[in-house]
Amino acid sequence: MSRLALGRYSRYLSRLKPLPHLNHPLPFSSSAASSQDGAACHTGPPPIRVGLTESAGRAVFATRRIGSGDLIHTAKPVLTCPSLLSLDSVCYLCLKKLMGSAKFRDRGVFYCSQECQDNAKGFYDVETRGDWSSFVDYCSTHNFKYPLMVKRLSCMVILGALSADCLDILQPATLSSAMISKIEDGYGLLWNAFRKANFTEDDVAFLTKQWYTGILARIRINAFRIDLVGGSCGEDLLSLAAASVEGEGAVGHAVYMLPSFYNHDCDPNAHIFWLQNADARLMTLRDVEEGEELRICYIDASMGYEARQTLLSQGFGFCCNCLRCQSRD
Repeated sequence: MSRLALGRYSRYLSRLKPLPHLNHPLPFSSSAASSQDGAACHTGPPPIRVGLTESAGRAVFATRRIGSGDLIHTAKPVLTCPSLLSLDSVCYLCLKKLMGSAKFRDRGVFYCSQECQDNAKGFYDVETRGDWSSFVDYCSTHNFKYPLMVKRLSCMVILGALSADCLDILQPATLSSAMISKIEDGYGLLWNAFRKANFTEDDVAFLTKQWYTGILARIRINAFRIDLVGGSCGEDLLSLAAASVEGEGAVGHAVYMLPSFYNHDCDPNAHIFWLQNADARLMTLRDVEEGEELRICYIDASMGYEARQTLLSQGFGFCCNCLRCQSRD
C-alpha cells in the first residue's frame, strides 16, 4: 500500500488501542475456534447476535457495549483453499506459511504440522484419486480461484466430512449469463475428473450442475481472501490491521459461517484479520454501543468513492449506501 493510501486508511484505524498480548486469555473464541496461539479461550458466547435488517438481510449486532480494539470473537473456517501460487509455500489445510524445514510433505503437498496432515488426510485421499490437470489449467487460464474451493468441498462431501448443503445458509451472489457459461465448463471438467477416477454415481450424486453453480455463487460472495499479517504477539492493532489491508501476505481463500454475516461499510466499526493461519479474528475499530450493528469493510477503504462503488457492484453485487458513500467521500 502506498504511503498516501495508508495515510487515508489510517483514519479508520487510529482509534484503536494496542492489541493485548496473545498469551493473555481471549475475551471469546467461537465454539469452532482453537487456542493455537497458546491463549486460554473462554467458552461463553460472543457479545453479539445475528439479526435481520430491512435493507441488508442478516446482520451482526452488539449485545453489550464493546470497547475500541476489543477482540469480538475468533472463527475457524468451514472451507479453505490455498492459491495456486502458494501451494509450495503454505500449509495445504490451514494456510499457515511454511518456514524452513518445519513442514510435512504428503504426496506433493505440504503441511505445517502432523495435526494438519492428519486432518486433511481424508479429503486428500479422495482428491489424489483423480487427475485434476485439466481442471487446474482451466482455473489458471481464466484466473478462477473459487472453482478450486468447490473441488475441495466436493472431496469433503464424498468423504462425508461435510454435507452437500453445508453452505446453503449463506447469501448467494447473482451470476451473469456469461459467468454461468464459464462455470458450466468447469463443472464438466470437475465431473469428468471424478468419474474417470472411478467414483460411483452414488458418490457424486450431489454434484449436479445446479449444485455446482449454487455453491460457486455462495463462495464467490462469502469467501475471504486470507492475508496473513504474521505479526508477533506484541504488535499493536493499528500495525496488524494496516498490514492486512496491504494484502502482501495473501495465501488463499476461506469460507466462514459467523464472519459471513457481517455486512459491509466503507467506514467500518469492526475489522477481520489473520495472524498466522486461516483462523479469523474479528475486532472493533472503535467503541460500539449495545444494539449497534457491527460492520466490516469488504474492500480497501482507502479507495475513492467511484472506485469503491464499482468494485462493490461488480464483485459483490450491491451499491453501497453507507454514510461515507452518501457523502461521496
